[in-house]
Amino acid sequence: MTTVVVPTEPTGRLSDAWRRCVGTGRLNLALRQDYQESLALVQSEIGFRHVRGHGLLSDDVGIHRPYDAAGHRGTRYAFTYADQVVDAWLAQGIRPFLELGFMPSALASGDQTVFWWQGNVTPPRDHREWAALVQAVVRHEIDRYGLDEVRQWPIEVWNEPNLDIFWSGASQEAYFRLYEVTAAAVKEVDADLQVGGPAISPGADDWWAPFAEFVERRDVPADFVSFHAYTTGPAQDVPFGTYQTLRHPRNLLDQFATPAKLLAGTRLEGLPAHVTEFSTSYRPDNPVHDTAYQAASLAPVLSEGGDLVDSFSYWTFCDVFEEIGIPTSVFHGGFGMLGHRQLRKPVFHLYAFMARMGTQVLHRGADHLVTRDDDGRVTVLAWQPAGGTADAEEPDRHELRLSLPVGDATTRRASVHRSRVNDDEGNAFSAWRHLGRPASPTPRQLDLLHEASVPGRTHTSLEVAGGRADLALTLARHEVTLVEIDPVRDETPPWLDDARILGRGHGRGLDGDGQAS
Repeated sequence: MTTVVVPTEPTGRLSDAWRRCVGTGRLNLALRQDYQESLALVQSEIGFRHVRGHGLLSDDVGIHRPYDAAGHRGTRYAFTYADQVVDAWLAQGIRPFLELGFMPSALASGDQTVFWWQGNVTPPRDHREWAALVQAVVRHEIDRYGLDEVRQWPIEVWNEPNLDIFWSGASQEAYFRLYEVTAAAVKEVDADLQVGGPAISPGADDWWAPFAEFVERRDVPADFVSFHAYTTGPAQDVPFGTYQTLRHPRNLLDQFATPAKLLAGTRLEGLPAHVTEFSTSYRPDNPVHDTAYQAASLAPVLSEGGDLVDSFSYWTFCDVFEEIGIPTSVFHGGFGMLGHRQLRKPVFHLYAFMARMGTQVLHRGADHLVTRDDDGRVTVLAWQPAGGTADAEEPDRHELRLSLPVGDATTRRASVHRSRVNDDEGNAFSAWRHLGRPASPTPRQLDLLHEASVPGRTHTSLEVAGGRADLALTLARHEVTLVEIDPVRDETPPWLDDARILGRGHGRGLDGDGQAS
């Protein structure tokens, strides 16, 4: 097997686009304990910058409150729930990526809704009242958190308007009007606030040219472009679940790169590009989300995605999520990198591994990423490449050999700390299946699942010669592994001899009576 010789000098810096944003269930769910505990865990081990979800303007957050009583008529903007949500986010070190949607029912032009929680997806019946609502929200956030803070919150107009389930009729004309009114309202509050869109789903490439032409012709503000990326096909429904075909994981990177190509030569060329949702499946009940395959397939996306876009937001950070109803089982194919009760899925560990990588990129390959930090620690993220098609079955093992620059000419040894997740290790979903798939695990079963979710770990050391060490890795099926390599300055006193710990070495020992001799 060929050994990959990793260069000594870095080729660049590792982008943090992979953690600039993460998705969430609708904002009302942020009031729940399981959600808050999950966010705290995600932030402590990964540390995302922004969070995006639906429902800021929907009725269950309760901002838009018209009244007509006792001779008084008007609209009250109430932020009782919204403040609790944003306060909690900021306390966890994560900022909003504000998605403006869905339509308050009292402002809606129709009664079409989406999801179990009935988010209204029709245009406003009065665009002036919509603009007033947008400005009320933005001004309130500035009053509460300060202009400098809110300028760091991207403001996205709607969600997937190219789909008629999310935008009645999927009308470009109606969306462009909404976008223009919204962008003008935001900029009237403060010209430096960031506003963008069109937040389109995969397969909507025919929206880019009209959107670019519209904002140029009408001179409409656009500070960024946003879109979504998924790699699964049509749903094959079963009771309380879905199976889907899978495209090759690198198709996500192709989707990331497409808008920039289509926008070349337009006014939108060169704007920041945000993938505000991405994953394998677009369904919240597809068990692929719970598997080690999910982690292995997305590893190259996290490694390379920052070269193509400014952020790409995993959909979502936890399974507190109710688009198609209340989940019927602790594992149910939910979008989250965390299951209910903070059960870590393999993809959570992929992100936690990325959070421990160095900042200097030494090498990237089809199955590995090698970095170094300023203290000389070398980190290797390796994965078994995923086939991603119905005909491609990954083998039981994958081999990788690396020659790594470690320390300097005086370094003789390096410590090696390895963490791994695969079909068997760091895999609560696999353990849950062995338990018989209990829908509501007992406290003891939950303890077993949490234990099973911990990555497998080993500690060893490598010889270093001439500032290099050879690392040979064998990865199991669907494995993602993190290897942290630190140059060692040996401080072992010369009189210590580990061979004598059990009294089997030479020299002073014990006689047959157990007395010192």
